[in-house]
Amino acid sequence: MERKLKQHMFINILRHKLDVIKSVAFVTFKEWGAYRSHSMVSIFVGPVYFIVQYFIWTSVYGDAQSINGMELPQMIRYFGATALIGYLTMDFADWNLDMLIRTGRFLTYSLRPMDHRLFAFSQKVGHRILGFIVEFIPCFLIFTLLFKIDMSPAYIGWTILSVVLAYFMTFFVHYCLGMLSFWIIQTGGIRSVYALLTSIFSGMFIPLVFFPKILQFIGFFLPFQYTAYVPAMVFLGHYSLGDIQLSIPAIVGIQAIAVIAAFLLSELMYKAAMRQFTAVGA
Repeated sequence: MERKLKQHMFINILRHKLDVIKSVAFVTFKEWGAYRSHSMVSIFVGPVYFIVQYFIWTSVYGDAQSINGMELPQMIRYFGATALIGYLTMDFADWNLDMLIRTGRFLTYSLRPMDHRLFAFSQKVGHRILGFIVEFIPCFLIFTLLFKIDMSPAYIGWTILSVVLAYFMTFFVHYCLGMLSFWIIQTGGIRSVYALLTSIFSGMFIPLVFFPKILQFIGFFLPFQYTAYVPAMVFLGHYSLGDIQLSIPAIVGIQAIAVIAAFLLSELMYKAAMRQFTAVGA
């Protein structure tokens, strides 16, 4: 009887959280939808980024059939995938949370009957649904119809799961960065450094297999690869980094473990941040 009661309570809590996410996501979708021209600008960014990468790597390959285990068609598909994945996982939780804390507006969120982290995640859901409509779909059609690139994943189920995990990883890490504002007055420098490291070690601008072996090995234990490189390689259907070669289910499983670790870190930081926030008079 007690077990059934606990299960019923858990289901009710979960249902309530899902209702909150749906409500906030819908409001965010409508709000950003009013300024969708801002998001539609990135429709041009993706193809331009892709064209630049296409000419660079076409020149790099020359007459070579394969470099570091990747053929030119695979490289082209890789950059098409990273561009599309970026539209689905883009996040601004660190900037938004930093702004709320610095301006004192976070106080209004602390008085609400829901924690701000869930609210911020719900906002991202609505924002990325809009991004899927006005950014992802148009660029996908441009890549497939205009550039004639095969953008069909090798394993669609694993690819979707990996992109979802990258979505969570990006949010949790960015939210942790934003929470540093509870202890540090200016986090802009830290966030800029993280953005730089992400651009290098996520595989967004160059596949990690082109790095020196030692950097590839180090990159395997960092969170950056799980936001772009891993889902892109799952899209291609094979994964390798340094001397590490894993099956698609294995690397997605490791990605899931990394996401759980990021969630636990955000949980610890959030509890410590709330203690810090109330300790200064909120």
